Amino acid sequence: MHKHTPAQSAATEAYEEAGIRGDAIDRCLGAYSYVKPLKSGDAPIIVMVYPVRVRKKLRKWPEQGQRKRKWLSPKKAAKKLQEPELKQIVATFKPKALLH
Repeated sequence: MHKHTPAQSAATEAYEEAGIRGDAIDRCLGAYSYVKPLKSGDAPIIVMVYPVRVRKKLRKWPEQGQRKRKWLSPKKAAKKLQEPELKQIVATFKPKALLH
């Protein structure tokens, strides 16, 4: 996102996709890539993963009709993911380690 740090962009995505407001932590947990199918052809995407400390869960958010929000432990969340690299990032995420 133009004029935003990657961490700030992560906080914006968390709001748009999951309806949460929080503080982005400027510490990349990892990166992964995938191919996104588009009408004009496939687009290679590189994603950097940043943690966001949740401050508020909203009842309404922009992509609410496209997604469901469900809170899971990192291990349980990782089991639901398809991208191997993202699975690894999520499975090894230690939220409490970021507090120190």
